[in-house]
Amino acid sequence: MFAAYFDCPGGPENLYMKEVMKPDPGEGEILVKVSASALNRADLLQRRGKYPPPKGASDILGLEAAGSVAGLGPGCSGRWKVGDAVMALLSGGGQAQYVTVPEGLLMPIPKDMTFTQAAAIPEAWLTAFQLLHFVGKVQEGERVLIHAGASGVGIAAIQLVRLAKAIPIVTAGTQEKLEATANAGAAAGFNYKTEDFSEKVLEFTQGSGVDIILDCVGGSYWGKNLSCLNTDGRWIIYGLLSGGEVHGDLLGRLLSKRASIHTSLLRSRDKEASSVFFPQYKERLVRAFTEEVLPHFSGGPSARLQPLVDSVYPLHAIAEAHRVMEENKNIGKIVIEIPV
Repeated sequence: MFAAYFDCPGGPENLYMKEVMKPDPGEGEILVKVSASALNRADLLQRRGKYPPPKGASDILGLEAAGSVAGLGPGCSGRWKVGDAVMALLSGGGQAQYVTVPEGLLMPIPKDMTFTQAAAIPEAWLTAFQLLHFVGKVQEGERVLIHAGASGVGIAAIQLVRLAKAIPIVTAGTQEKLEATANAGAAAGFNYKTEDFSEKVLEFTQGSGVDIILDCVGGSYWGKNLSCLNTDGRWIIYGLLSGGEVHGDLLGRLLSKRASIHTSLLRSRDKEASSVFFPQYKERLVRAFTEEVLPHFSGGPSARLQPLVDSVYPLHAIAEAHRVMEENKNIGKIVIEIPV
C-alpha cells in the first residue's frame, strides 16, 4: 500500500508517498480502507523529529481517518461488518491506504456526511470534547476562552461549548479567522496580534473573566491568561506553540485566584488493558462522544454541529499541505485524500 513517509526528520520537502507493507488486523482490531485523513500539529512535530509515536503505534503519519471496514481481526465483537462507513481516532498510521484500529476507537460516519468531512472530526473534535468535559468539567453558563479559535480544535470547541450551553470566546490572528469563529458560534473574538486579549476578555465579561481557558500556546500567554481567569478557574494546556518556559510569579498569581492548571495529551494515552467492564480511556472517550455528540452532526445543512474543512490535498501533495499548516494559513481542517 502507499503511505505518507519521511526517511529523516526535517522540513516538508522530506515527505513523499512510499510503498509499504499493508497491515494485518490483530486481536480485536478492524482493518480500515482509508479514503481520507486529516493533518494535525502532531504530524508536523513528528516530521521534525520532535514527537515520536507512542510505543507500539505506527510510525506512519496520521491521527485520524475515514473510510470503510475492509477486514476483521480475531476476537472482534461483531459490532462492525465489512463495508461499514467509519471514522477512527488513531495514534498513527492514518495517512495510508489501510490502517488497523482497535474496534473501540471506531465511530460510524454521520448520515449524509462525506469521507472528506468525516476525516475532519476524530482528532480535533475528540480533543475538544475531552478538554471540555473529561478535563475541564464545563458547566452551563460558564465562559470559555479558546486560543487558536480558527484551528480544527478551536472550531470544534466553539460548537461544543455552545452545545453545553456555555459561552465561547476566542483569540485568532486575522480578521478572516475571527469571522470564521463568529460563524461557528463564538460570542466574542479578539486579535491577539493587534490587541491585548486579556483586557478585551475582562471588558467583555464585565471584569469577572473566564472560567476555563483552552490553551495550545503555552509560555508566552501565561500572564495574560491569569489576568483574565476567574477565581477558581481552570487553565487547560494541551500544546506549547510558544514553548514551555515561564518567567515570573506563576504560582503566586495562580494561588491568589485559587485557580488550577490541567495538562492533557490525547495521543500518548497508554493502551492499557481493557474489557467490557473497564474500557481504556480512549475507548471511554469515543463511546461518550458517539453517544452524546455524534447525533448532532446528522441532519445535513441544518445539523447543529458541522466540521469545517479548509482545503483538500491528495496524498502525493502531502508536503504542500504541511507547508500551509506550518504557515498558519488554514481555517479549520486540512484533509488528505488517499488514492484508491
